[in-house]
Amino acid sequence: MPDLKLDKDTRTRLNQQIRQYLIDELDTDIGNMEADFLIDFLTSSLGASFYNLGLKDAQALLARRMDDINDELYGMEQPDDPIRSR
Repeated sequence: MPDLKLDKDTRTRLNQQIRQYLIDELDTDIGNMEADFLIDFLTSSLGASFYNLGLKDAQALLARRMDDINDELYGMEQPDDPIRSR
């Protein structure tokens, strides 16, 4: 898996969400640096699992679409024995 890099806006948003969650749910206030460390830890420890789930979802979508295409192609087939099809 390629290294997961979050853009600055996403990282800032996640940082704020983590800090707010900790205040609301655990009555714990942490700073920006601590929240960034937590983001780094979660990304490195959980990132691959979520990446793999995304790949499985994409594979399932492609398989469904390929089934649809195969059905359409089957419907386009022409009889190869014109005498029998009468």
